[in-house]
Amino acid sequence: MSPEAERYRVADIEVSALTFEAAVERLLDAPALGEQLSAHFVTAHTVVESHRDPALRAVLQRADLVAPDGMPLVWAGRLQHREVTRVYGPDTMAAVIDRGRARGARHYLYGGAEGVPERLAAALQARFPGVQIVGTESPPFRPLTEAEDAAAVARINAARPDYVWVGLGSPKQDHWVGAHRGRLDATALLAVGAAFDFHTGDLRQAPGWMQRSGLEWLFRLAMEPRRLWHRYTVVNATFLWLVGRQAAGHLIQQLRTRRSRGQRHN
Repeated sequence: MSPEAERYRVADIEVSALTFEAAVERLLDAPALGEQLSAHFVTAHTVVESHRDPALRAVLQRADLVAPDGMPLVWAGRLQHREVTRVYGPDTMAAVIDRGRARGARHYLYGGAEGVPERLAAALQARFPGVQIVGTESPPFRPLTEAEDAAAVARINAARPDYVWVGLGSPKQDHWVGAHRGRLDATALLAVGAAFDFHTGDLRQAPGWMQRSGLEWLFRLAMEPRRLWHRYTVVNATFLWLVGRQAAGHLIQQLRTRRSRGQRHN
């Protein structure tokens, strides 16, 4: 695939027109090509947050990969005649770690509550023997001071990872990747959110049929109703409104174009 994946618009952001395999291969090939990538796995929630947050929109606009993590974004791409499959953050993380072993890939785990990245490292090493986890770090929930942030950057660069997996929750992790892309030497910074909790077993993943049918949100709402009720009610409704507005605007533009052509022929 080309260095810059084709994009398609979903409300206020441009999403990379990717298949899962193309995304994984791009990430695996990046170290040998000397690339430095920022990768974000976006959902309907990300789309709504980016509508409210110009800084987040700017981060995603500069990103190398804006992967369609949620099925609504996949459907939006297919409606625009793009070749798109779901590029799910937890599955991408597992595939890159698995296949990267043969290439000597080095990984750093940044994020999660205290103890989570260490348990994640243990889980990944048990599942993928020989994987090189070269660092783990659980930053405090509060904003870091400049000195603390500089120290974290120094620790990560000293570990010489190829991939820095960032699990700070969205949109915090997306802002972090955007702010640190130019300061870290790693090949790829990847904002993967709940992948940390899924791979440690702290959160259950939805059955495959629910993921494929776009009902994963319902499963997660049932698992964490207090934390996620706002995201999966108000936020989902806002996403539908934004996409509906985009579709209406596109239809109006088509009608105007047809009318203009008809007038020229008369």
